Amino acid sequence: MEFEKRPDGRPQEPPRRSDPEGCVAAVVRVPVRIVALVLVVPVRMAWDVLVVAGRFLRDTVFRPAGRALAWLGRVLFLWPLAGIWRYAVVPAARGVALLGHVLLVVPAVWLYRRVLTPAGRGLYAALAWLGRYLLVVPAAWLYAWLLTPVGHALAWCGRGLAWCLGMIVTGVGAVLYWTARVLVVLPALALWRWVLTPVGRGLAVIGREVLDALGHAWRIAGHVSRAFGRFLGTLWRWTVAEPARRAYRSVLTPVGHAVRDTVLRPLADAGRVAGRVTRQALAAARLTVRQTRADVRRALFGEPAKPRPVDRREPSVAEARTLGSSTTALTKD
Repeated sequence: MEFEKRPDGRPQEPPRRSDPEGCVAAVVRVPVRIVALVLVVPVRMAWDVLVVAGRFLRDTVFRPAGRALAWLGRVLFLWPLAGIWRYAVVPAARGVALLGHVLLVVPAVWLYRRVLTPAGRGLYAALAWLGRYLLVVPAAWLYAWLLTPVGHALAWCGRGLAWCLGMIVTGVGAVLYWTARVLVVLPALALWRWVLTPVGRGLAVIGREVLDALGHAWRIAGHVSRAFGRFLGTLWRWTVAEPARRAYRSVLTPVGHAVRDTVLRPLADAGRVAGRVTRQALAAARLTVRQTRADVRRALFGEPAKPRPVDRREPSVAEARTLGSSTTALTKD
């Protein structure tokens, strides 16, 4: 097959792979993928089962238990601690702070302002004069006439000693450098270049192929596990759920309706009638008992005294003003 032509007339080369395959990759790829598929399919199916079980436990057990524990923790620990902090610790701390301010800070400020400050101002001049002639002037003379010459001499000796040590260290370092380069660096470089690099490349190819095989096997195992799960779901639906649904719809529902219409509903109507009769009987019995008690009380104590009529200021019904008459209770003869 001819290569496509570029605009400048030269043939276009096919794109090169960033990781050219070699004989090692071709030999390792197929067996590794087969072995990885055989080993990974059970692991992936077990993983999917564990994921489903974990989600079920999370939704039905762990999440309600966690909410209950969180509420219990708030009730038993958080709210009591908050109450102790708000109503005991904070007021106690404020009281201690106020007491410390009154007992320590206020006396200390008063002592500093009224006692120490005036005393310090009266002693400052004498202390300054004594410090100048007893400390500052002798120290300046000692620095100018003794410490400075001695320091210059020590610095010159130190520079000479440092130059000598530097020359010695430089020579020893050069000898050690060339010795280490010849005995260690060059052999290690040759070992790295001619042994470890080819072996590492081969191991990298093998490791990449193994990882790719594991990835393909994991994806294929996922498809297999999903298909197996769908098969189990379909089997469960057609062997258990669908017969149960049909039995419920075609057998249990008509039987239940028949039992409801022939047994339960007449029993309910009879129960309501019996309850109504029972209530009526109880009401009649209560009325009989009430009348009997009234007759016994009347036989023992006689008729109760009638209340005496009370002279009301308002006119009676007969003497009240009517809508069709102009007379009232006050003007009527």
